[in-house]
Amino acid sequence: MLAPYWSALHNNEMGVAARLNSLPKYVVSTTLKNADWTNSTIIHSDVTHAIAELKEQPGQDILIMGSASLVDSLVQPDLIDEYRFLIQPIFVGTGKRFFKEGMQSPRLKLLTSNTFDLGVVLLCYEPERKALEAE
Repeated sequence: MLAPYWSALHNNEMGVAARLNSLPKYVVSTTLKNADWTNSTIIHSDVTHAIAELKEQPGQDILIMGSASLVDSLVQPDLIDEYRFLIQPIFVGTGKRFFKEGMQSPRLKLLTSNTFDLGVVLLCYEPERKALEAE
């Protein structure tokens, strides 16, 4: 989704192109054969194991962009350290549940909240287990 646009920008347009193009990227897909964007790796199978291994490596945060099904697969094995929800003041259709029905959703502790122009709200949470470990 991001590759066609950002990989074509080479003059650091909008201040983020060079950073996105230089960062390592991991694409979870069972159908994609190759990833042409620089520093991209495809994870084809055993996603939870691959993500657990990535989390053990030194480096920066791992961000998931736009994949509720991927996040869903990482909740039960406790591989999510922080949830960031952007709430848009737009109503269209019925939408998708973030935590699926019948699934035990994690207990979350609110870390921060921020309201942006046009009423968009960012809510940052961590799983309650992380809060208990810090005590």
